Amino acid sequence: RRQRQMCIRDRIVTAVLEEGSPLGSTLDFVVDANAPRGGMKHTFFTPDRKYAVQFFNDPRDGHNPNIQDRIRTIVSIYNPTLSEQAGGALGNTEKTAEYFRSRFCWPVAIVSQPEFGIVCPTYPQKFFFGGNASTNGLNLKGKDKKSNWFTGRLRKYIAPEEKGDFRTMLGAAICLSRSIRRMHQAGLAHSDLSCNNVLIVPKSGSTVVIDIDSLVVPGKYPPEVCGTSGYIAPEVLATLEYDYNDPRRCLPCVSTDLHALPVLIYEYLFLRHPLKGPKIHSAASAEEDDYLAMGPEALFIENPNDRSNRPPDLNVTIQSLSKGLEQLFLRSFVDGLHDPSQRPTAMEWERELLRAWDRLVKCGNPGCEKKWFILRDESAPVCPFCGTRLRDRVIRLGFKSMMRGRNGVYRDNGEAIAYDGMPLYDWHVSSAVHNDEKAGTDMRAYICRHNGMWLLVNNGVEGMTSPSGRLVPKGQAVELRDGAVFRMTDRDDGLLCEVSVY
Repeated sequence: RRQRQMCIRDRIVTAVLEEGSPLGSTLDFVVDANAPRGGMKHTFFTPDRKYAVQFFNDPRDGHNPNIQDRIRTIVSIYNPTLSEQAGGALGNTEKTAEYFRSRFCWPVAIVSQPEFGIVCPTYPQKFFFGGNASTNGLNLKGKDKKSNWFTGRLRKYIAPEEKGDFRTMLGAAICLSRSIRRMHQAGLAHSDLSCNNVLIVPKSGSTVVIDIDSLVVPGKYPPEVCGTSGYIAPEVLATLEYDYNDPRRCLPCVSTDLHALPVLIYEYLFLRHPLKGPKIHSAASAEEDDYLAMGPEALFIENPNDRSNRPPDLNVTIQSLSKGLEQLFLRSFVDGLHDPSQRPTAMEWERELLRAWDRLVKCGNPGCEKKWFILRDESAPVCPFCGTRLRDRVIRLGFKSMMRGRNGVYRDNGEAIAYDGMPLYDWHVSSAVHNDEKAGTDMRAYICRHNGMWLLVNNGVEGMTSPSGRLVPKGQAVELRDGAVFRMTDRDDGLLCEVSVY
């Protein structure tokens, strides 16, 4: 009946878009009897498949004024993929809007006719499997790259070239934490952050967050879903039995996103779930056991105070990461597992993941599946995944910035562990630049090994100086000797670099 109402002509239907759409006043889409259908909506595509046109499975949802109002605000004033000048999120520039367009599948228009719906850009092609993605003949072509293909039991079916390595998965964690941080800054919560709603490309470290139209606007638009099994915060699961309006019931919000986010990050880095261990919580039924394990009795498999849920073969742990990341996981899954107020923010995750990125080193074992690891201790440079010890000496660059109003007094401003071919960017040069969506991506310097020496080569920094104080022009280098101290640039905001060799 609905298809007849759409006045199908050669299966092409013209949607009328609400005023202000960047796509114009109308948009054609193709009606397909086998259209993808999710829990709340079904999806059609434009003839060129650049956009997806989605309608609610239950027409009553499309007529709900609260749902309509929420979606209109998500498309406009809460939209991080649209500049503030164009009606998007507060403080958003065109540069930051463009950055997040590739990291969110954000609705771009609202359909008013033939019925209420939304228009979203389709995911970039890289988020779909190609024809050679499986090793055992499993047909994955055209399927979404949901993260559980790469982090769970399905991983064994994925071709090695699709799996990426530890470095690219750490990059995916950074990408996701940055997207969620930006979403939370806009005043939104996802409410169903999970492996189903974050697509990843492990070989490049790319992520895209989808199912945006169900976002929660705190204090204004309540959640419509409670989440996906394995990612629902324990307090939400434990209070599902209460009436929706009961004050004791916990509903999805920013703090529940802050449970799902570290679950995803943990899965990316360790390829396992942080709460799924050997402990039996109930022998009555599998359903009851799962409910307790993910809800009221949830227990981190690496809880240092209670090892009853710890798998016997847990060799690589959070202690194999940086100390900062270890502490965030403990805050998330020990202190904050049943106390949402203790959970780290997305910004904290982004910051610590970036610090860990600068401590990555390449494993010298060509057979190591992970290829990279985070160097936790300079005095013990051993890959936690394969046990191979680094053959080279460890070179640490400690960056310091001058304290405002205190000439000659410096404070720590980050660090990096050198490796051959390592690029350095603006945030390694200037204290005024942070490694976020606003930063440039031009390589300002790089580290290389040449004739047995480690060199930092100037690739375009004005005012770089050597330890002796001479200028280092573009194309020339500073040798990274133990104890060497030099200026990345002689500007007031320039960072001081101290070299330590272990």
